[in-house]
Amino acid sequence: MKLYDISQELFTCAVFPGDPAPKREVLCRMADGSPYNLTAFSMCAHNGTHIDAPYHFIADGKTVEQIPLDKTVGMAYVAEHEGILRAADAQRILHRAILALRESARRILIKGNATVSLEAAQAFADYGVDLIGNESQTVGPEDAPAAVHHQLLGENVVLLEGIRLAHVPEGVYFLNAAPIALGGADGAPCRAILAEWPLG
Repeated sequence: MKLYDISQELFTCAVFPGDPAPKREVLCRMADGSPYNLTAFSMCAHNGTHIDAPYHFIADGKTVEQIPLDKTVGMAYVAEHEGILRAADAQRILHRAILALRESARRILIKGNATVSLEAAQAFADYGVDLIGNESQTVGPEDAPAAVHHQLLGENVVLLEGIRLAHVPEGVYFLNAAPIALGGADGAPCRAILAEWPLG
C-alpha cells in the first residue's frame, strides 16, 4: 500500500499573513548532559496543514473536538485545478469523483494554485460534501476569505488547508486528516495522509 504524506513540516511551514508562526523551545538536550531530549512548542491553530472547524467563522458552530471523525477520515478525490474555481469547475470535479467512486465525492482535495470562489463553494455545499481541501493556507481569496468560509463552514463543510499534493496523481484515495482534539478550538493541526485506492 502506497502512502502519501500531504502535510507540511510544522516549523518550516507556510504561515497565513498576520498569524503567529510556530516556535520551538528545547527544554532538555542529551548533548548537554540531560538523560533525555525534551521539546516545547507554541503555534497558531491554523499554521501549516490544519483543519478549520465551523466555529472559526460561525459563532455557534462546532469546535474541533465536536467534528465527527468521518468528515476527516474516509474516501477522497484529488482533482487538479489552476486559477479561480468556478461553479462549473466544482460540478465537473464532483462528476468525475462520482464516476470514479461515489463515496470519494464526500471529500474533495484540490491540487494546484487554486482559489475556491463563492459560487464553487455553493456548488460543493449544495452537493453535501463533508470536506474541501486545498493547498493554500486559506480557502477562497487570500485578501477576502470570509465569504467562502461562511458559505462552507455554515453548511458544516470542514476545511483542510495547507495540504501538499504536487506528488499525488489525480484520483481516488483514502484520506486520514483527523485533527488534534483541541477542546473549544476553531482549528487544529493534523498529519494528513492519503493511501492509494484500492488498498493493497
